[in-house]
Amino acid sequence: MPLIVMCGYPCSGKTRRAEELKEYFEGNTERKVHIVGDGALGVERNSVYADSQKEKNIRASLKAEVERKVNREDIVILDSLNYIKGYRYELFCLIKHSQTPHCLVYCLTSDEVSSTWNTNRDAAEQYTQDIFDALVLRFEAPDSRNRWDSPLFTILEDDTLPYDAISDALFKRKAPPPNQSTQSQPLSSANFLYELDKITQDVLMTIFNAQKTSVPGDLIPVPGATEKIELTRSINMAELRKLRRQFISYAKMHPTENTGQISNMFVQYLNKSLH
Repeated sequence: MPLIVMCGYPCSGKTRRAEELKEYFEGNTERKVHIVGDGALGVERNSVYADSQKEKNIRASLKAEVERKVNREDIVILDSLNYIKGYRYELFCLIKHSQTPHCLVYCLTSDEVSSTWNTNRDAAEQYTQDIFDALVLRFEAPDSRNRWDSPLFTILEDDTLPYDAISDALFKRKAPPPNQSTQSQPLSSANFLYELDKITQDVLMTIFNAQKTSVPGDLIPVPGATEKIELTRSINMAELRKLRRQFISYAKMHPTENTGQISNMFVQYLNKSLH
């Protein structure tokens, strides 16, 4: 029946939380609980997440497995990264079609904590540092203002799961009606926010990849921008993400009608902030 979508950085505690939810619902309801995840598919994470086509195929397989298991009686928990908001929207469309409620459980950790948990795993279970950093950089955090990310339960590492609230979200809410459009902001505003998010993420990925072969003093070309990043020193992931968040906050307060200028604006902001 209902679908619980887990979400979070690699090694953020999603599987542990999924098992806690399974134990709770099996002990407190008459329903069966199915966990669908990378483990059941035998995913070799460092191979899959280094290849965009393999990763796309895995996401499709997970979605197909969820679709097979969703019914009017059982609970399905999707235990995977689920870090792409477009993929979470696809899952939302699936549950709309199935006319069943859903919720999202976001295991919120810092990249430092998740990285430590990763290195504490058995070697065969670890992400390589490059894969881990790339996944953290690509992560698109859920936003409860988006219908496909709501209801959203954000769980910190030491929190106790809000079992009653999650149960209410699954069993006391009506399923979204099929064929109903998701509510959104006006088109121009929604388009700006989408472009802002996508472009700034692309710029960070460009810097991240360029630093592997660049040295301080190099100029890094950025797609869509006429100006270049002036790489005066090595920049870690935490600093890049912090600067991106600051720029997005500023840009939301001062939106531009010309989304083609976002790349240049972000490059200028980064150059000023990094000097």
